Amino acid sequence: MNTAVLAIDIGASSGRHMLGQIEDGKLTLKEIYRFPNGAEKKNGHLCWNHRALWEHILAGMKKCAELGVIPASVGVDTWGVDYVLVDENGRMLSDGIAYRDDRTQTVLDKLPEEMLYRETGIAKQSFNTVYQLMTEPKERLQKAHRLLFTPDYFHYLLSEKMANEYTIASTGALLDPSTRSWNTEVLRMAEIPETLFPEAPKMPGTLLGNLRPEVAAEVGFTCDVILPASHDTGSAYMAVPARDGQAAYLSSGTWSLLGTELDEPVATEKARRSGFTNEGGYQGKIRLLRNIMGLWMLQCIRREENERYSFAEMAELALQGAGYPYTVDAMDNRFLAPENMTAEIRTALREAGNPEPASLPELLACVNRSLAKCYADGIRELSALTGKNYTSLNIVGGGCNNRVLNQWTADATGLPVFAGPGEGTALGNAIAQLIALGELKDLSHAREHIRADFELKTFMPKENGK
Repeated sequence: MNTAVLAIDIGASSGRHMLGQIEDGKLTLKEIYRFPNGAEKKNGHLCWNHRALWEHILAGMKKCAELGVIPASVGVDTWGVDYVLVDENGRMLSDGIAYRDDRTQTVLDKLPEEMLYRETGIAKQSFNTVYQLMTEPKERLQKAHRLLFTPDYFHYLLSEKMANEYTIASTGALLDPSTRSWNTEVLRMAEIPETLFPEAPKMPGTLLGNLRPEVAAEVGFTCDVILPASHDTGSAYMAVPARDGQAAYLSSGTWSLLGTELDEPVATEKARRSGFTNEGGYQGKIRLLRNIMGLWMLQCIRREENERYSFAEMAELALQGAGYPYTVDAMDNRFLAPENMTAEIRTALREAGNPEPASLPELLACVNRSLAKCYADGIRELSALTGKNYTSLNIVGGGCNNRVLNQWTADATGLPVFAGPGEGTALGNAIAQLIALGELKDLSHAREHIRADFELKTFMPKENGK
């Protein structure tokens, strides 16, 4: 029996359990369980339902036992910045508030932006963990034993070991990007107790231990708990089948994360002004990237259209509206959590002096063109920051299935776009576990497998496509 690993990949709108293994010399990934996710209002805040997510984690693991495929290990990845505060017994001290909640608006100017970027390399965003913690009641911070980021918390429930993983910890503007450990100066200035972070973050591939006995009894098997790159973008970047350092990366999902892998951070004033952030990657790498609103804009429009179109159908509709040339800034925080995305886009266009879309196809064309333009601008600025001439763009994640966006991105950037694999985040999660178990030699070996074993589509820029 080939060694299988279980990658539990939880996004802001859904989660999935994927079995990864080497079968007959090929790297494979198989979905065995999928479940919905979403933030909901509770006690005046937008919150995640951790209890429901934990029940889904267990249900998907039980599915493994039902199928007779017992994984050698399990690991969880999620979105960044969000956390729970726990007591000594691991009990949550409050609801897990979601990053799109507006609670941080009153504290955004309490830390000097230039200082924070210099100390952490993280671009200023209203949802950064440091700002979220600054809104916590002081008595709760003093009572808390540990801060566990969302995947850290689920790893604790699985293994009974409290640990912070490096890639997820790096998202919160709490780390020193050079030492890869907690920045005590930032914690002091933000009045965050250092006791919440008693040890340095652990690197992807770290073995936490076995499943808790009660969890093993419930799911029907035991296995190792191995930390993947617990930030979903960290896992997604691992699955980029880049051949060299001249490729730009794009993890395309609810968020679009455009950037590259580096050995050291770029925490310069120019990088800050350009909106780039330095997050942690596999083996202590730095992901220099820019956060772009991404497919969130399309997800909101689909919901506002009562989900009568699939995402593939929406892409075809955008093609029908291709004659509409106007765009919006896909990095503008006005699109982070608007009451109505369609209305917000129309307002932004009107304020810029542009005609509003006359139809849904034109609205969708606007969003896709806006994203493509933002990607092109981002690659030019990334090149200026790193001194590298990027010769291709590799897209992983759900967005790689949007053939219209891929082609318009190739046209806007003037670069070949290599799209795939679609389940990049789960694949990267599985790869970290397979490397830790010795099933893959290293990340380079894993990327060789991805190029050989997964379908990758190529989109070439059309002449005068810019």
